[in-house]
Amino acid sequence: MGIYLSTPKTEKLSEDGESKRLRYGLSSMQGWRATMEDAHAAITDLDANTSFFGVYDGHGGKVVAKFCAKYLHQQVCKHEAYAAGDIGTSVQKAFFRMDEMMRGQRGWRELAVLGDKINKFTGMIEGLIWSPKSSDGHDQVDDWAFEEGPHSDFAGPTSGSTACVAIIRDNQLLVANAGDSRCVISRKGQAYNLSRDHKPDLEIERERILKAGGFIHAGRVNGSLNLARAIGDMEFKQNKFLPAEKQIVTANPDINTVELCEDDDFVVLACDGVWDCMSNQQLVDYIHEQLSSVSTLSASGNETKLSVVCERVLDRCLAPSTAGGEGCDNMTMILVQFKKSVESDEPAAEKAPEEVGTESQPSSENSLAPEEVGTESQPGQSGSS
Repeated sequence: MGIYLSTPKTEKLSEDGESKRLRYGLSSMQGWRATMEDAHAAITDLDANTSFFGVYDGHGGKVVAKFCAKYLHQQVCKHEAYAAGDIGTSVQKAFFRMDEMMRGQRGWRELAVLGDKINKFTGMIEGLIWSPKSSDGHDQVDDWAFEEGPHSDFAGPTSGSTACVAIIRDNQLLVANAGDSRCVISRKGQAYNLSRDHKPDLEIERERILKAGGFIHAGRVNGSLNLARAIGDMEFKQNKFLPAEKQIVTANPDINTVELCEDDDFVVLACDGVWDCMSNQQLVDYIHEQLSSVSTLSASGNETKLSVVCERVLDRCLAPSTAGGEGCDNMTMILVQFKKSVESDEPAAEKAPEEVGTESQPSSENSLAPEEVGTESQPGQSGSS
């Protein structure tokens, strides 16, 4: 049946966790797609004061999404800017670092191990043969040692992945995004979009694509990819005269920082399989409805199990058939709820979160209207990647 199954796979991978300041639930489901290409990361203790959450929506295969889920948060911590308190710079560098790490023999081997069974076996064998024997590496600033081998000239994967991550440190929330996965915050029940869907027809994306020698046809980069930013997709990053942020497709993330306050209810990160079916406000309203439902209480009976809320969202979005397209994609959602002991140094009840600027720099912030950032925020317009 092509890219779709005859019946959807509705089994879900779900989990819950918490720290002193927050708790989370997540769920992912393959749905109608022939393969599962989403991945995610949820780490409540990136360090003593920091939590990390990320959703990765792969296209052309699962390996880049899985690679990001395994390594991106590690690279955030390893950059010197992170130790200096500059999370924005460390996150931006980590997005670019993913592309660098997936090149060469080491990159090929790591991707092979994350791939299908045949490639996984080959990657493990080559690892035994070609990996440096002396690289313990865990305490090094960057332990991605160069490897000689039959794939030393590997230019990187032609498949790719979106990346949308939320990092929470004390009362600060930082969101970094490349692609059309999305992060939304609920403040007093109102949905605020903290990321921008990077579609080729956006003016800033179109300008970069054309300057780098690409073109847009039928809403797709070079008639192929319906994303303007992504990790991987190396065929669109081959101009040796341009820096990474100016390539036809770039991993350069928009970065948005928000001061959290008592009015903040929760943050949602999800792949476009969810946003195709529900608007930001529709999803926020549905989550609030579910959080007040007695039927979602955990076994202890004293709090709502957040993974159950995520599972219900996925079930709600799943299409009854593949006739319409929407509701047929892989779906992944992370729900992060703030514990109300959070205290802000200054009242921010009347202040709306701020959106990323158009220059994609960590310090870029502009005012944000509720619900939408741009025209991509309506359900059904994101499209599958």
